Amino acid sequence: MVHTTTSAFCSPEQDPFLLLESSLRCIEGILRCHVNQPLRRSWIEHPYGEEEIALLEEEVLPAIQQCLQRVDEIDAELEEEQDAQIAIEQLRQQAALSQGDAAPQLLGALSL
Repeated sequence: MVHTTTSAFCSPEQDPFLLLESSLRCIEGILRCHVNQPLRRSWIEHPYGEEEIALLEEEVLPAIQQCLQRVDEIDAELEEEQDAQIAIEQLRQQAALSQGDAAPQLLGALSL
């Protein structure tokens, strides 16, 4: 995912997928730092051992990665649609400025 720190639409703190991406990186980092060590949780006395950590690595992390990949695909589709709409609007503006007979035909084709 490619992200900027500023947006006209929302702040990074309001973007749930940036939070998910950040959480994934943090979890991966914690797991790298806790190799062969139990992973303590704040809400339970029993820490995660090898079995629980293996489940995180084999099931949870891939699920988060898959979710983020699908979000990227959705974002790419939306960006393509937006780019197409911008291109159509630019063509409409050019056609409106044009004085030739092609302008009405071009506008008609863009309506399809």
